[in-house]
Amino acid sequence: MNKAVFLDRDGTINVDYGYVCEPKKLEFMPGALEALRRIQKAGFLLLIVTNQSGIARGYFSERQYQEFEGFLLGRMGQEGVIVDKVYHCPHGEGGGCSCRKPLTGMFYQAAEEFQVDWGQSYAIGDKARDLSICEKEAVTGILYHEGQGAGSLKASGQESIVSLGSWQEIAEYICAAKKDAPQGRK
Repeated sequence: MNKAVFLDRDGTINVDYGYVCEPKKLEFMPGALEALRRIQKAGFLLLIVTNQSGIARGYFSERQYQEFEGFLLGRMGQEGVIVDKVYHCPHGEGGGCSCRKPLTGMFYQAAEEFQVDWGQSYAIGDKARDLSICEKEAVTGILYHEGQGAGSLKASGQESIVSLGSWQEIAEYICAAKKDAPQGRK
């Protein structure tokens, strides 16, 4: 079994300027790439799980999305961050799919494909829907709020979710947790 980090994309890894699909506008969140390198070195798979309703809304095509994804992954690779796989939902709200977050289809697909150990894994996102898997599986959730500092969502009943304000805090939190699942990439 592998330990993994399920990553939201827009607003978490890169700046969300609304329906992100233009390579010239790509901007990474402060400290994201350095933190992801550190997390990867600690033996975690990196799996992006992203809603991309801009496809269903006609803001960009599947091909444009794929081109942007290739550009994004290329830039991350240049910085030493290798994403194991990207899962995306091209549907809009009410699209009748099982993949659009907060539904968990993409998480389960990734977990099966990469033999993920839920209890040794994390989900990181800037919205509660990005952490929906934490309600169903023993995944630790990290709600990322750039610049807002650490906090806990225990009051809302989500004891497995913490709120952190920087990628440095995220890397420190994950690497300090010492989740000792077998390491390695599939």
